[in-house]
Amino acid sequence: MNQLFNLSNLRIPALTVVAMFLFWMNGSAQCKDYTISVKGDTLNCTDMKDMKQGKWIVRYEEVRGEPGYEEEGEFRNGKKEGPWRVYTLMGDVLAIEYYRWGNKHGKQQYFNAMGDMIREESWLAQNPEKPTETIEVYDVNDPKKVYLVEVKLEASSVAHGFWTIYEPGTGKVLRKENFILGKLDDGTGSANGIIKKDPNDPADANTTKKETPKEKVKPKEILDYEKKNAGKKKIKVRTGQTGG
Repeated sequence: MNQLFNLSNLRIPALTVVAMFLFWMNGSAQCKDYTISVKGDTLNCTDMKDMKQGKWIVRYEEVRGEPGYEEEGEFRNGKKEGPWRVYTLMGDVLAIEYYRWGNKHGKQQYFNAMGDMIREESWLAQNPEKPTETIEVYDVNDPKKVYLVEVKLEASSVAHGFWTIYEPGTGKVLRKENFILGKLDDGTGSANGIIKKDPNDPADANTTKKETPKEKVKPKEILDYEKKNAGKKKIKVRTGQTGG
């Protein structure tokens, strides 16, 4: 029979306690410095190469009248990765940010002290292993239209996509702007010298797959008529098509 081990008035099998202890030791053994949360989670881990790893909670105290705040999220090899949340020191959410390769990437949301969303931003982070990136460019006049453009990013992270300013309390959109690689789009799609191309247009030079327009098939009656009158004076035939 398993010997029972008494821990904080709980009777837990001794082998289970040993397994839990070994699991905890294995999780923290890779960390040179770390803290343990009240829930028993390993936080603020710095590995043997002095790189931040895993979940972190960072607190910034008030300085020169600027309010303090806390932020929590995950580090991967010393760089922020995935969602990060920013809180007031009272625990209210100030921001929900997303990171990739240590830089802002995707949609960022910001809130006031009352919890109202006041701003949304869109960012694009550069992949350090890729010199170019195929990006989506949204049409400012038709958000359902998306264009694909191959570009080289010069900065680690740039404003890219729609930025929206909201009226606190009502959620009414006060202003909406479209950025293309850090430059405000004036609606022509020419910001930063980028010309927006429609990926559904077969004549577009930027499409990855070009298609040759298929010749429309004439009805059998028209083919019979043309065959019967072959060699005769050319007669203009209505085929039901519009245009010139």
